Amino acid sequence: MNGRKLLTTVTLIVFFGAFAFFEFGDYLKKEDNSNDINYSVNTIPDYSGEDVIILNNNEPNFGNTSGVDESFELYGELDNLGRCTTAIANIGYDLMPTTKRESIRDIKPTGFRIVKYDIIKDGLYLYNRCHLIAYQLTGENLNEKNLITCTRHMNAELMEPYESMMGNYIRKTKNHVLYRVTPVFDGNNPIAKGVEMEALSIEDNGEGIKFHIFIYNVQPGIEIDYKTGDSKLIQ
Repeated sequence: MNGRKLLTTVTLIVFFGAFAFFEFGDYLKKEDNSNDINYSVNTIPDYSGEDVIILNNNEPNFGNTSGVDESFELYGELDNLGRCTTAIANIGYDLMPTTKRESIRDIKPTGFRIVKYDIIKDGLYLYNRCHLIAYQLTGENLNEKNLITCTRHMNAELMEPYESMMGNYIRKTKNHVLYRVTPVFDGNNPIAKGVEMEALSIEDNGEGIKFHIFIYNVQPGIEIDYKTGDSKLIQ
């Protein structure tokens, strides 16, 4: 690729990226149009045994989605502690990856450390680098604004079924799914309490996909200190 073509390509990427931000950037902001008086992201209860809870009667808080018919993806800036904020995408078939995922070992989200326990299946590692928006949905991989520290249980057993459900729906229908993931941190903790996940299939107004849930960042049999990342077996 010669210099002129390269400059043109980069300019187009910057232009369309800026257009997407100004057109859809409000979706990075949380709307308080809840129908459930008990719901607030800031008052999500501490974990009490349920790995996944329903928020806002399972209604996503996107507000007006009319005209949202093109694919896009946006990732909020890291906060002043280096933590991820919100990621949102209107996932279409055109965003889905066609190549194998590359390694993400060079990215170290806040609170990440290498810890192994014999009771953890599939690799023994307690912590994963967890995509807010899964690679299988948008092909977004080496992006520190899209990766948090989460448990193996949260990543592979709790989030993955929802991600695969959306992926299968999009591949089958070629429809879009508006999807927002917001990690929730208590105070200045480097490790998230969990993630809020909202999704709505656009072309059929939620008939295919609609949910609004909170998934806790927990691992069965292990106690986690979210302030430090330390952990221990539950006796």
